[in-house]
Amino acid sequence: MKSTNPEPEKSSSPSSSSKAETLDSVKEKEESTTTAQNGGSLLKDSSDAEVTKITLMRAFVESKDPASKDVDDSTLRRFLRARDLDVEKASYMFLKYLKWKLSFVPNGVSPSEIPEELAHRKLFSQGFDKQGRPIVLAFAAKHYQGSDGGDGFKRFVAFTIDKLCSRMPAGQEKFCAIADIKGWGYANSDIRGYLNALTILQDYNPERMGKLFILHAPYVFMKVWQIIYPFIDNNTKKKIVFVDNKKITRTLLEEIDESQLPEIYGGKLPLVPIENC
Repeated sequence: MKSTNPEPEKSSSPSSSSKAETLDSVKEKEESTTTAQNGGSLLKDSSDAEVTKITLMRAFVESKDPASKDVDDSTLRRFLRARDLDVEKASYMFLKYLKWKLSFVPNGVSPSEIPEELAHRKLFSQGFDKQGRPIVLAFAAKHYQGSDGGDGFKRFVAFTIDKLCSRMPAGQEKFCAIADIKGWGYANSDIRGYLNALTILQDYNPERMGKLFILHAPYVFMKVWQIIYPFIDNNTKKKIVFVDNKKITRTLLEEIDESQLPEIYGGKLPLVPIENC
């Protein structure tokens, strides 16, 4: 996965020599760890290989940061899956996330911290798709670069993901997103903001987005999309669907029941602001 942070930062990885030693250590542990028996999995829907990797990863990250002990197995598994079950890569990705969380949103984000972002009324969440994933709807033409240099928008993104996670049924880890680009223009263009949002989603909340439908994308938006696209993880790219304007309702109904679809797309549900969901 490519880093999407538009601003350079110091790497959290060790030096090349210590990294090699760490990798050897992980490999030795991996070779000496027996595959978990059926029925003994840490997570019922995890493969034996994943259970083994989770065990190794937990031992490693807890040795580096005691705060890791408070994190559940499903969270570690998401980071592992984002790094193709590479224990070392997933571990350093996770440790970087913990550092970010402690420094940026140690107690989460409250609505009172992001009044400017909420005032734009650009994000809503209501209903669930056919896989039980909460649905979030974004109106891109209502987004403008904030007056605070982008800090508020980053907090808004973190706030949104936390809200969606709180709506997930037991056993569900992903959400379904609809991005409506109708009316979007250069006044709404915020490439730095988009990349920051991508960083928060991919680097700090991996394997959270299950699907993204992009509607009413104008030609001018595609120019900006070409800049953003190379930073999107390959697995994430597979989840993105640009929907034909003439097939919006039909396409959405393939994934979302009419009773759960927003009214503006032919469904039954009224829009609910993200802060009220």
